Amino acid sequence: MQRLAYIAFDTVPAPKGAATHITAFARALAERYGRIDLITAGAGGVQTVERWPGVFHTELPAVGVSLVDRILCFQAYLERWLRRHPYAVAQFRSSFEGLPLIELSPRPKLVFEVNGLPSIELKYRYPGAEDDRELMRKLRAQEAACLQAADRVITPSAVTADYLQRERGAQRVQVIPNGVDLSIFHPSDEPLVSGPFRMLYFGTLHSWQGVELAIRALAQVKPAFLTIVGVGDTDPVERLARKLQVVDRLSILPAMRQAELAARVRTSHAVLAPLALNDRNLVQGCCPLKILEGMACGAPVIASDLPVVRELGFNGKHFLLVKPGSVDQISEAILRLQSDPLLGRGIGANARRQVEDHFSWERAGASLVKLYEELMRSNTGCSARRSPSA
Repeated sequence: MQRLAYIAFDTVPAPKGAATHITAFARALAERYGRIDLITAGAGGVQTVERWPGVFHTELPAVGVSLVDRILCFQAYLERWLRRHPYAVAQFRSSFEGLPLIELSPRPKLVFEVNGLPSIELKYRYPGAEDDRELMRKLRAQEAACLQAADRVITPSAVTADYLQRERGAQRVQVIPNGVDLSIFHPSDEPLVSGPFRMLYFGTLHSWQGVELAIRALAQVKPAFLTIVGVGDTDPVERLARKLQVVDRLSILPAMRQAELAARVRTSHAVLAPLALNDRNLVQGCCPLKILEGMACGAPVIASDLPVVRELGFNGKHFLLVKPGSVDQISEAILRLQSDPLLGRGIGANARRQVEDHFSWERAGASLVKLYEELMRSNTGCSARRSPSA
């Protein structure tokens, strides 16, 4: 049996979209091939457990004071692991995992899963990083080496695929959209309880998500309440809420299990996804899980009118789209749903069908497995080719 690896500089399990995506893909591969070695970052010693049937999960230490320290620590352990465990195919999510893989000789066939690029995203997580020109140069060079070495590149968004091909020279790129666990995220059997209009934002609190816009829209509509279920620094959100005097209509909750989150979506009159207009969303691209999960629960979603969102459905049928950055248009969309409950129910029903037809994890997993079948049948590829170190 050919041995397969799925390697991610991420924490799994975790209440983030990345962990949801990794889990779904790892389980799909294990179901088809009987076993997949899932290798992720951890804070302790090296340990392996069968996390899900056929998914043998190993956490490699990624410890250190800075991000660079943690990356170098993880890479050192990964290099040793790869020398002891040869793989036929290895899938990885960034250059952080990719660099040790492309240095192997011989090396496995490589699937580079591009959900985001550190050269674009790092500045949003670590303000000021973009001012370090040498760091940015190295990141882009490392990404280029991994794209060149990859036998296949997969990404969840056509916007990302276009960027990779047009700006980064990537080849053999395939779009596999994100999915939803339809058994967890599903509409309620009961009608919404009457009362004040309840809105929900869930996800990370990074600036590209536009959470600030949701708070400002809350200040313009009454009576309405907003719940934020987020991962990240809540201080800026709380300061803005106090400034706009909406603290009494805002709840901020920590990340929660998917089943609990889905229950909150089902009791909300609207899900807000006011993605900001920036290179992370507009140029690099993404496939927002919060929008798909809201749609799957039959909740009307108010989202920014961006190409990455238009990939998921049609304005007025599957969600309500607003001008990016426009608090007024978000507020107007909220008022439309407040005054016309039938509109919200219609959009929610259409959205659920759209997700069932196009955006289940089963569908995404089947596409990934098909790609693996084609890759392993092929006698060509990049496995004999060397890429320059960055």
